[in-house]
Amino acid sequence: MEFDELRGKRILITGASTGIGAAVAHRMGAFGARVGVHYNASQEAAQAVAEEIRTSGGEAQLFAADVRDPEAVNRLAEDFIAAWDGIDILVNNAGDMGGRAPMEDIDDARYDHVMDLNARSVFAAVRAFLPQFHSQGHGNIINTSSIAARNGGGPGVGLYAAGKGFVSTLTRTLAKELAPEGIRVNAVAPGTIDTPFHERHSSQEQLETVRRTIPLGRLGTPGDCVGAYLFLATDALSGYVTGQVLEVNGGQLMP
Repeated sequence: MEFDELRGKRILITGASTGIGAAVAHRMGAFGARVGVHYNASQEAAQAVAEEIRTSGGEAQLFAADVRDPEAVNRLAEDFIAAWDGIDILVNNAGDMGGRAPMEDIDDARYDHVMDLNARSVFAAVRAFLPQFHSQGHGNIINTSSIAARNGGGPGVGLYAAGKGFVSTLTRTLAKELAPEGIRVNAVAPGTIDTPFHERHSSQEQLETVRRTIPLGRLGTPGDCVGAYLFLATDALSGYVTGQVLEVNGGQLMP
């Protein structure tokens, strides 16, 4: 089947210890990929993801880094390339809302935290890995955006929405820039997904209000998002797809 193409592929997934990143790592590992499971603070959860990948027949290695720090991202790239002798697919998935707050209450420290985690981290990772992609003559980059990039997000998440808007636009810019080298760049934009992200930042009342706006009648799960990443990671299925942002939201937004 087409996903057998992933066997042996060297894939780094940032933010892979929980939620969507963990689900993508599990599935790609099950297809025989060599998966770099990145984490920052959640080492125990990341280790569990790596062990499950190994049990399913894939290879996995842990990589720790604070992706808000460009120098840490550079070291992450160096460590990954040294461990796997290159990279085939970069999945920029790390991100977080950083709490809810109206714009007038956002100080410089919070701005830096949210934008560094959601926007700068993607730029830094792409910049760090591009020399390797260039030297190989191939590569595939998949970013994680959000429904918030299109609709501005819910109450108090405007800064996060703006960061994800940056990700969507950067995806299109990179796709144009790198297409001549055969490097594809796309993104997945999840809707409201039931993950630890919303356990931290959303009340049950808020989630129920959102649920009622979703035509499929339920919140998404991390597993609901996996297919989009698999599609974009597989040349046999998406070799002519670049510069696209795939919306995975149960019909919550139909652009």
